Amino acid sequence: MEAMDGFAAVDFGFAREVLQRGIAALYLVAFVSTLNQFRPLLGEHGLLPAPELLHWARTSPRGRLLHPTLFRHVEYTDRRLAALCWAGIAVAAAVVCGIPQLFTPWAPMACFLALWLGYMSVVSIGQTFYGFGWEMLLLEAGFLAAFLGSAAEPPPTVVIVLLWWLVFRLEFGAGMIKIRGGREWRDLTALTFHHETQPMPGPLSRQAHLLPRWFHKGEVLGNHFAQLVVPWFLFAPLLGLWVPGPVPASIGAVAAGIVIATQLWLIVTGNFAWLNWATVVLAFSAVGLPGIGSPVAPPRQDPPWTIDGMPLPWLLVTSAVGVLYLVLSWPAVRNLFARRQLMNASFNRWQLANAYGAFGTVTKERIEIVVEGTTDVDPDGATWQEYEFKGKPGDVRRIPRQFAPYHLRLDWLMWFLPLGRSLEDWFTMFLLRLLEADAATLRLLAADPFSGERPRWVRAVSYRYRFATREELKADGVRWVRDRRRPVMGPVSLRGR
Repeated sequence: MEAMDGFAAVDFGFAREVLQRGIAALYLVAFVSTLNQFRPLLGEHGLLPAPELLHWARTSPRGRLLHPTLFRHVEYTDRRLAALCWAGIAVAAAVVCGIPQLFTPWAPMACFLALWLGYMSVVSIGQTFYGFGWEMLLLEAGFLAAFLGSAAEPPPTVVIVLLWWLVFRLEFGAGMIKIRGGREWRDLTALTFHHETQPMPGPLSRQAHLLPRWFHKGEVLGNHFAQLVVPWFLFAPLLGLWVPGPVPASIGAVAAGIVIATQLWLIVTGNFAWLNWATVVLAFSAVGLPGIGSPVAPPRQDPPWTIDGMPLPWLLVTSAVGVLYLVLSWPAVRNLFARRQLMNASFNRWQLANAYGAFGTVTKERIEIVVEGTTDVDPDGATWQEYEFKGKPGDVRRIPRQFAPYHLRLDWLMWFLPLGRSLEDWFTMFLLRLLEADAATLRLLAADPFSGERPRWVRAVSYRYRFATREELKADGVRWVRDRRRPVMGPVSLRGR
């Protein structure tokens, strides 16, 4: 049996199982993350209230630029947002269990399009808290997964190839961003810093940072190979249409294996939400395994209404998706080879055929903004206590935790704060919520030093953090060392207190 048989990717049944269930699992995580965090961040009383954005979209001439969202047609309420999340969780769980895949191809298609439209409705009003590349990656992956079909027919070749194209843009785009970016990627020093300065280190990030410099240079070389060379070989199985034998499919599977291996290293050493997990799942699109997860081979003489084992209406729909992507992909192709390459950019309202990439430059030192509060009347002589976040560094003795693929949105935005020229509006509102001891906001944190009571004052100070050496850990029991304390904002209090 050959990997590609005209319109049918007959050896990619197992790949389809991984893709459908894996992408659905990531949607489940995304909806759970939204259910837990959207309302305090963006809800009716959030830091950046989505209803205000929607009002602007309805009243401003520029409001048409807002990406599609159900809440443009149905008034936003926190309860409706929660209902959308619960519906998304239920549909995603059904696909993970493989229930829609037992029926006609239209059943999983309807489920994935519902997930795609539902989550797009969230991302479109998520503002800076949803301004990450992996949001549009999940949307695009969900759209393509809608056309993989069910267990009754082989996966369509055109959709499998479009998934390779997605992985290619994701990996090759990231590689080109790095080559065109900071000098540290060209002189092989980037990962000497990155494990320490990445947005949210994981439990093994410190150990990775303390590895020898020659190892870090090898990491960068391996990254360049995996992102600039390997993605081209994902398309090797297409040669199976003209060159008989297992070699083309094997080349594609090896390329996928290299992508997966590099992504697993990133998963072990960091917390990049579902970016790396999604890449692992999508890379399985190039793994063809004869007879595993594939439907029974169709008869040689297909009935007039089926071609290569696929119903004619389904073949027409998937072919139309291929033509659509051929048109939509042209801006992404130009972007890959442009001097001023865009990173994590969408070229259409539906966020399909996007440009991807990350960490074109690597920060050389880690600056953390620490938020403190006090119940004392006089802030000058007060005893200040720190608010502890769930993921970002704070307590120097605490081992960083593994959260990915779950996305801690507030913690990630805190990493970006020191990189800007001024503090953002949402941070000022965050300090106000702390002064109010807002319960929903406090649930976003790991610990409230005032146990639900209102502080009189809050302030923000910055520290330079670095990982402790092995000797410092042994002597002082610390994972981080911090110094160079500087005021950032405050002290501030509520009027009348």
